[in-house]
Amino acid sequence: MAVTKVSSTIHFTSRSSAMGGNGDPTTGRWAPNTDVYSTESGLVVKVELAGMKSDSLEIVVDGSRLRISGNRPDCCRSPHCSFLVMEITYGPFETILDLPPGYDLNAAKAIYVNGFLRIDVPPVRQVQSKSKKVPITQGE
Repeated sequence: MAVTKVSSTIHFTSRSSAMGGNGDPTTGRWAPNTDVYSTESGLVVKVELAGMKSDSLEIVVDGSRLRISGNRPDCCRSPHCSFLVMEITYGPFETILDLPPGYDLNAAKAIYVNGFLRIDVPPVRQVQSKSKKVPITQGE
């Protein structure tokens, strides 16, 4: 699993792909184009997934790690075609992002519209610290 630094705080822990500059022919996986940016309302992860249905996508949160995976079917061409150019990748994909601290992945919301998956991750809410007593237990 290679780690590629994308910015000063976001890391792609894993990106798998199938062919061309965006693929790995040995695994049959591909990596979709992904943008990650911050706004005043939090972090946005936007993934280009044309030709897919939302029910073939999966988003898993594990601590500060966000795993996006799915499978883009290739069901539109003849099985006996001969390519002159092939730039569209098909099959399974997986992208894993390590997000910086300060964002609440458990409150993330995702929407899939017009071939783009958008995941909005709000910042962690700072709880106003109120004065409170800390109990002291008797030690030996």
